[in-house]
Amino acid sequence: MNKHSTEAFSIKYVGLDVHKETIAVAVADSGTAEPRVLGIIPNDADALRALVKKLGRRPSELRVCYEAGPCGYVIQRFFQRLQIDCVIVAPSLIPRKPGDRVKTDRRHASKLARLLRSGELTPTWIPDEQHEALRDLVRAREDAIEDQLGSRNRLTTFLLRLGVKPPDGVKAWSAPYKKWLDTLVWDRPAQRVVFAEYRQSLEEIQQRVTRFEREIETLAQTTAHAPTIAALQAMRGVKLITAATIVSELGDISRFQNPRQLMAYAGMVPSEHSSGGNIRRGSITKTGNAHLRRVIVETAWHYRHAPGVSGDLRKRQRDVPGPACTIAWNAQQRLNKRYRHLLVRGKTKHQNVVAIGRELLGFIWAIASVVKVTSQQPAAA
Repeated sequence: MNKHSTEAFSIKYVGLDVHKETIAVAVADSGTAEPRVLGIIPNDADALRALVKKLGRRPSELRVCYEAGPCGYVIQRFFQRLQIDCVIVAPSLIPRKPGDRVKTDRRHASKLARLLRSGELTPTWIPDEQHEALRDLVRAREDAIEDQLGSRNRLTTFLLRLGVKPPDGVKAWSAPYKKWLDTLVWDRPAQRVVFAEYRQSLEEIQQRVTRFEREIETLAQTTAHAPTIAALQAMRGVKLITAATIVSELGDISRFQNPRQLMAYAGMVPSEHSSGGNIRRGSITKTGNAHLRRVIVETAWHYRHAPGVSGDLRKRQRDVPGPACTIAWNAQQRLNKRYRHLLVRGKTKHQNVVAIGRELLGFIWAIASVVKVTSQQPAAA
């Protein structure tokens, strides 16, 4: 046996079932032997360091994996500092036997170790710490928007219960609607307090959203992906927050070899149940990144309208490379035509917009590719 074969044979595959306080550990040696369960250790750096010492292998002879979850990337970065290969795997992509209905921490760690050894696990993309900060900021704003919606619903429900309705033609939460709220007078002190507290809560949430947006704008200009964020805004319906959300969820978009991979990552490809000569395709899989899918579908609604360049869009395109603007214009023409074609075929508006969103991802991938090529070109003397 040569040196390379000996090294391959000595590799240990470590599966971790990670929880807030504990980690179940299992190890599989190269070959076909069943993994060994090493027990449960505390979830802290000292216990992980002791585990590495106990395994008694050089960093190049260890492979580690665990499921993506609420504990984030702390463990992966710990092993990365020790130069140990550690991957995080998507729970939805872990193979499962239909008859296997017993799940314990030890069994799951053993299963991960065995699948890691056989190469059946799909690693997830791991952002660096700066990129994770941008994503945390974008998602915190999403949470604030959800809080704002809930607070608005509570206030409108309160008004509806008391039979208080806005004047005809006044759209909810428009400027005239807010002025109308200022005119409301309450006879009972308790209801006056409730109304004032609901409005104060809304004001606080709005201030929080504004602070988040201000920080996103600052960070989007300093991140390594700033050129991509700027270029994506050449597209209709993609302003700063939308562009920052797309990039924060995808990272380097050019890591996808083709648009189809990006569409699958977003869970926007049709599901398929085919057997023999029968091919059946259903609704989209929805197995990918839900944050990305939401913002793409919201953007796709803009392509119902005829192609055009508004003053605001022209301003956003001012410093964007010409090829990216060309792609954005082609997207408007292609997607609007596609939308109208699907309407003629009798598809619902929602089905049409999802289909448009899937194709929109292809144009996003193309713009990101243009930005990468442009950034790699040497600067003019």
